[in-house]
This record gives sequence, structure tokens and C-alpha cells, in this order.
Amino acid sequence: MWYEEAVFYQIYPLGFCGAPPENDGVTVSRIRKVIDWIPHIKKTGATAVYFSPVFESDRHGYDTRDYRKIDVRLGTNADFADVCAKLHENGFKVVIDGVFNHVGRGFFGFQDVIKCKRSSKYLNWFYINFNENSFYNDGFWYDGWEGHYELVKLNLDNPELVSYLLACVKSWIEQYDIDGLRLDVAYCLNKEFMKKLRQFVKQIKPDFFLVGEMIHGDYNTIVNEDMLDSATNYECYKGLHSSFNSMNMFEIAHSLMRQFGEENWTLYKGKHLLNFVDNHDVSRIASVLKNKRHLLLIYGLMYAMPGIPCIYYGSEWGTEAEKRNDSDLPLRPSFEKPIENNLTKYIERFSKIHSRTKALCYGDFKSLELTNHQFVFSRKCDDQEIVVAINAGENPFYVDKGLHGREKMTDLITGQKYDCNNGMELKPYSVLYLM
Repeated sequence: MWYEEAVFYQIYPLGFCGAPPENDGVTVSRIRKVIDWIPHIKKTGATAVYFSPVFESDRHGYDTRDYRKIDVRLGTNADFADVCAKLHENGFKVVIDGVFNHVGRGFFGFQDVIKCKRSSKYLNWFYINFNENSFYNDGFWYDGWEGHYELVKLNLDNPELVSYLLACVKSWIEQYDIDGLRLDVAYCLNKEFMKKLRQFVKQIKPDFFLVGEMIHGDYNTIVNEDMLDSATNYECYKGLHSSFNSMNMFEIAHSLMRQFGEENWTLYKGKHLLNFVDNHDVSRIASVLKNKRHLLLIYGLMYAMPGIPCIYYGSEWGTEAEKRNDSDLPLRPSFEKPIENNLTKYIERFSKIHSRTKALCYGDFKSLELTNHQFVFSRKCDDQEIVVAINAGENPFYVDKGLHGREKMTDLITGQKYDCNNGMELKPYSVLYLM
């Protein structure tokens, strides 16, 4: 499938486009800004664009008002259709957020419940209890997502609601020709709904990509032949930055061996999880890393480990931002134009190597040499093998057993050739893709 060889570029549209944080009801075609960024996105080597929420919402996009209408702060349905068409013309796949666990209080069905109470035809689309009152004094209580009552939980056991949502998805495929969905908070989504969604979209587009947000737990509970194709790899997200900050490469190595190693009990062998070093919900990686010289290395590792790499807009040139006081706004800025520097050049190389190298897209995982500061592993698929060597330390390191018996090898990143039969020296703060 196309997504197994993809590199994703994530955009949080409301922030990217500089939209006001509250829905002001004014239609402005801000989403067309993405078209101007297409040359830059191409330069990053990305092959797919993932949009965080684009539909009409109260505030941040995850509080949906209308699944059939692009948020007026971003423009019109026609504007977004043009953006998707331009992306497809340039060879990109398009994936958008599917927010099906909850809606905003401004959602038309919930507004009807507020107005009509027990007589509302949408009453059973939600979890309503007229024996209690809400914090908003609605005259009834309702279930909100994880205690956030601005997010009204949907009753996905309701067949009428499910039919409505699937019809919306069909309209997105017809209007925008989308190639996949990222399911928000998939870890608490109704599993029967995910089964119905998979069956529905795969009948329309057999290669339609479904990836679920998983921040904890066993990914196999939703990534399987009945539900989703992939999940967000938060376990390795944590392992990546923690390994560099604590100078303990054993942490990320343990996660990768647990997930993809050679043992029979390996959890996710053969599956393609979505890998990232940051996104719209967490602090930018350039602010997280204690040693800025590790920034290039963490991307080098992320691109080489099993899974699908994903870049968050702006982080490809080292943008800094921290999540503070539970506010995500600093993480979702608008940039006047993209920046290109040494990091973006390396990310372009990593992206292109990943997409073109069978062993990185499909290969198994084997740890070859591991210390607190160094990590050497191989990815092998059929007759193609690539050895990834990382030195996160400030001193040179001589790799011996990890490269023993491998003679002339070329670093795919720089083109430099090495004779590795008797080992080789890794320079401080270096990453090599040897083949």
C-alpha cells in the first residue's frame, strides 16, 4: 500500500493559516496558503499531507459544529477542494482528521437537544440524562470527553448517527478525493464503529488509509485486519527524546526490540506505525532536546526505525515552542513563509532515502551494537540491508561487532564510502545510513 512507503507532513490548518482562535463566523480563504507551500513540502521529501481538523468548529477544530462544511475561518468547501486537487496534482496523498468520538456544543444536533430537550430527534445521538444538570445549566446532563464538557461525546451505538457519519466520510472522498483518515482519540473510540468505517471506506477505496491516535495501550487492539491500518507510535515518541536527553540509548532500543525485534513475542512486526518526534499536541522537539546537536540525530533515527515518518510543519527547520499551562496555541503558529536551513536539507535526504529504500519501508529490525551513547542496528528486506549507526556522544566511537564482516559500504546520506570489514570509527554527533 502507498502509505507503507510514505513520508507524512502534518499541518494544523487553523494555526498554520493564522485563523482566530474563536470561530468569528467570517469566511476567509486562508486554507489556500497551503498551495503556496507545496514547493517547500515537496522539498522536505514528504509524499503525503495530513491535515488536522478542517471542518466547522467552535474553537480548535476538535469541537465540530458541521461535518459537511469547511471551517469558515479556513474558507469554503471549494477552497479546500482546490487545495486537495493541487496536492494530488503534485503527487501527494491527502489524509484528514476524522473526529468521531465527540462534537462541540455548537454541533447542530446538540443545539437541537438544548432547544427541544426530550422531543429532539437527535436525543439518542448523545448520552443524555434529564435527572441531572450540566455545568452550562442546560437542564440535563451529558457525557463529555474525559471531563471536557465543551466536547460532547457521541453515542456511536446509534445506527442513525453512524449512517450520518459514514455519509459524511463518503462526501469527503467525493468532494476532496481524500486518501485516508486519522481518527482522533482512537483509543477510546467505539470498536464496532471502527469496523464499520473500515469496511465502508475500503469498499470505496481499497488503499484508503486509517490511522488511529493511540497514546497508550496495546496498538493491536485497534490495528488489525478488522479495524485500522496504523496507529500513532507514542511509545517510541517518548523513547526517542528521552533516550537523547538521558543519554541512554537503551530506552529507545528496548522499545524497538519490544515492538519489532526478532523474538516471537514481538508485538507489531510487519505493521507500519506512524512515527514522529513532535506534533500539534506536544512541545516542539527543538525545545525538548537538551542538546541541540541531537536534533539532526533524532530525525535520523526516527526515519530509519520501522514505521511511517511524519514531520510537523515548522519543526523541519528547528522551530521551538513549549506546551504551557495546558495551552496548545504556542505549538500551532502561523509562519509567513517556510525556512530552509541545514536541518531541512538533511530531512529532505532522510525522506527520500526512506521512500526509496525497501529495507527501511519493509525491513525487519535487528540491534547490532548498543551503548548508552551509541546505537547501531540493521533493517533487512529480502536481499537488501541497511545499517544505521548513531553516535550521540561528544567523543568518537569505534564500532566493531556491529559491522564485522561487512566490507565496502556507502553512507546513503553523504555518499561517502567506508571499508567496514574491521569496524569503523563514528564521529561525535553523527548518523550514518550504510549500505
